[in-house]
Amino acid sequence: MMTKDKIVATINGFLVEEFEVPATDIQPDANLRDTLGLDSLDYVDLVVEVESNFGFKVKPEDFTEISTFQDFYNYVNTKVLNT
Repeated sequence: MMTKDKIVATINGFLVEEFEVPATDIQPDANLRDTLGLDSLDYVDLVVEVESNFGFKVKPEDFTEISTFQDFYNYVNTKVLNT
């Protein structure tokens, strides 16, 4: 069973690994796109990471509501804990 803390730890782990961003830069109220320097190709990588780590399909339009890391955590929590 995944907990919210485990979900956040997993997300932060693959963000540091995949996007080579210092863990200290990942703050709940920081802007996801700006902090990670995401371009459209990076979003594909992010989707792949989420799907492989959490086992649910991500729709591109889901990302329109996500601007901060907290938004991202909340999105994944909702998907994982409600399936």
